[in-house]
Amino acid sequence: MIIISVIIDFFSKIISFFSDNILPYLIAILLFLILIVIHEFGHFIAAKLLGVRVNEFALGMGPKLIKWGKGETRYSINAFPIGGYCAMEGEDEESHDERAFCNKKPWRRFLIVVMGAVFNLILGLVLVSITLIPQKSFLTTTVGGFAENAVSVNYGLQKDDTITHVDGRRIFTTYDLSYAFSNVDDGAIDITVNRGGKRVQLDGVKFATEQADGINYLTVDFSVYAREKTFLSFIDHTFDTAISNCAVVYRSLFDLLTGRYGISAMSGPVGVTAAIGEVAKQSFMDLVPIMALITINLGLFNLLPLPALDGGRLVFIIFEMIFRKPVPKKFEAIVHAAGFVALIALMIIITFKDIWALIF
Repeated sequence: MIIISVIIDFFSKIISFFSDNILPYLIAILLFLILIVIHEFGHFIAAKLLGVRVNEFALGMGPKLIKWGKGETRYSINAFPIGGYCAMEGEDEESHDERAFCNKKPWRRFLIVVMGAVFNLILGLVLVSITLIPQKSFLTTTVGGFAENAVSVNYGLQKDDTITHVDGRRIFTTYDLSYAFSNVDDGAIDITVNRGGKRVQLDGVKFATEQADGINYLTVDFSVYAREKTFLSFIDHTFDTAISNCAVVYRSLFDLLTGRYGISAMSGPVGVTAAIGEVAKQSFMDLVPIMALITINLGLFNLLPLPALDGGRLVFIIFEMIFRKPVPKKFEAIVHAAGFVALIALMIIITFKDIWALIF
């Protein structure tokens, strides 16, 4: 009996270790791959519907672990779960195949390229709606009251003011407010409010500040009204929250480029997977809003007009649509190759930073 008890205790510890330290990260990797599959599937289904030959659809990068498919399209699962691709005939080279990507009209190529991001954004919208289902009401951006000794009330902010802009940036939800209230050095911001139907500008509204992880945050010293949950308010808040996520992605990028945040604020696949894994340890439902933000981030980032990204390809297609003349394939290939090298170099730096942070 003692031996059986020891064996049971041994295996229970193994199971506990697996569920606490390995399973959450396996779930994170799986979810991250799902987002990539959704993106590449957008390209894939658009290519198929618009008559482009797809040579290979792959999940992951590097050596092939599993491959199948006897028709025109080969499918594979590769060793490194850090990406994926939908390889179309004539995508990066000349081809005499009438079904090649390069031989299709610009509008068809435009739709194929953009559909990856569109699928990510659609998924983000669905995930946002899932996060809102349990909520009994929705927070607005209308001031409902002030905390005791509130600082902002002394600078003109009033009850029933609806905050529409902070430092010139449009505010859709309290999520926007949370981002706008971060990394404000002097504790003062310019706020535009709707007051009784009139636009009122409040300059230099001050709040108390606090610091966490090297970032200054304003202390919110007011509460906001809640909106009753109805079918219409649910739809409205779903779109507003999705738009807020989109806005935060682009604002974060702008803040990175302007030096408001350093490279330490960026995360690659390793950092993102680690963050998802930590949340997975707490609650599966807590993963949903994070996955919504990540898939929206993935979609919008790919639309940036940078070489090697979908947005970079769209620039060349739009150029062709405007001037009725394609950019030479050789030149486009060189631009994308250079962009790809730069992107990989950035990813290596960020990945090294993520690994260093996890170890030390």
